[in-house]
Amino acid sequence: MNSYILNIAGYRIRLESSDDGLDLIPSERFQLFLNHDSESEILIRIHSGKYELPKDAEKVFNAPYVEEINGIQMKKSEKFWSVHKSHNDLFIKTTFPLSGENKKAVLKFSLKTTDWDMWIEGAGKETDPMEYPLDGLILYYISAIKGDIMIHASGINNEGKGYIFSGISGKGKTTMAKLWDSSGAKVIHDDRLIIRNTTDGFMMYNTPVYKNDSPSGSKVDRIFLIGHGEKNLTIPVNGAECISLITANCIQHTWNPEIILKLLGSVSAICASVPVAKLWFLPDKSIIDHILDNE
Repeated sequence: MNSYILNIAGYRIRLESSDDGLDLIPSERFQLFLNHDSESEILIRIHSGKYELPKDAEKVFNAPYVEEINGIQMKKSEKFWSVHKSHNDLFIKTTFPLSGENKKAVLKFSLKTTDWDMWIEGAGKETDPMEYPLDGLILYYISAIKGDIMIHASGINNEGKGYIFSGISGKGKTTMAKLWDSSGAKVIHDDRLIIRNTTDGFMMYNTPVYKNDSPSGSKVDRIFLIGHGEKNLTIPVNGAECISLITANCIQHTWNPEIILKLLGSVSAICASVPVAKLWFLPDKSIIDHILDNE
């Protein structure tokens, strides 16, 4: 297809081919996020071919390719994706480790506009412009522009109440999601959420990670900063400690002071309006009773 619109976390992203010979094919995990509304707020034009960065472009952020094996992060390559800056223009330069070494891309964007361009080298006649890692990078920078929060967390809705369980890898996000799922609660996601401050309060939304993902969201009633423990224990946190602990679990690129300040403002706002607590838990259903008994 020549173009399509995705609606992810309320972000309406239009991806449009600028080349007649290049078809855009969304992968399976995006199929249920396709939106047939003609309106969009972010436009990304997709070009086929190589793009050379401006000579004065400065590399401001670099991410090596890291895989996690049995909870241990292993660096596989220094060349993965990087962010470059030239005046008001930003560029993400990336490889695609799941597609082989010949496919590369450059996304040209700005924190001031939502009219972007992407060049894909080695795409062939059809391509998925939201292939990993561009999917998460595009969503991250949209959330940064909007002043929203992208966080490592699982989220559930139980009888109309939304709970976020945040932590780095190995802290129990997936375990918590499975426990609530088996109890009949709705799982929003078990790994990565976008939190937005709306007219209805703070809302959490899932992002497409798995093949069976479909758009899902919930209001946010409580946030738990989790870890495995010898017993179920909840300790409320607030103020600077709350801001620091939540920020540590946010997805963030710390090269831009404007983005950092906007994130801190958003985290401060949620800490001021949503109860937050540290939560050590046993990996069984007793944690659900503990949370519900301490409402």
